[in-house]
Amino acid sequence: MKKSLQPQTKRILAFAFFLAAAWLNYSFRPQTDDQEWLGWSNKCLTESYNPPPDIKLKKWELALTGDYFLRLRKTYQHGKQEYYSFNLHRLNNVEYQGDAQTGTLELSTATDDIIVQTYEDPKGDIDSMSTVLELPVKNMSPGRLDSLKNALSYFKAKAGL
Repeated sequence: MKKSLQPQTKRILAFAFFLAAAWLNYSFRPQTDDQEWLGWSNKCLTESYNPPPDIKLKKWELALTGDYFLRLRKTYQHGKQEYYSFNLHRLNNVEYQGDAQTGTLELSTATDDIIVQTYEDPKGDIDSMSTVLELPVKNMSPGRLDSLKNALSYFKAKAGL
């Protein structure tokens, strides 16, 4: 005589099978690729960047590019632009000053590797170099900060190849 399984036992076995299938699918999944890292990094930077409330600032663009450059461009009402750029293989340190709501992300290089340029500035166009790029940010929880640091480290390693 054949015994049938209790409904609760069937549910438990079905759930265990589901977990095993999900684990197998995940364990054979390839590592996160560059495009996923790049997409996540840009989303994080764009959502977190918190420029000061300057009524003269018309727009800003902050992006990590596929060739491992971090670029920030600010455009003001009367055409003045500020441009910052550096290759991540030159990144030396990532520090954060602030709390989970607001703060400053400090990206530094060992030497003057950050390009700083201004265009259409009434005081004159400037080309200079810097060792620190300070980005005002918001909503930077410790977990989000760690993930961003990991992504920047990942791209720093890729850029140095």
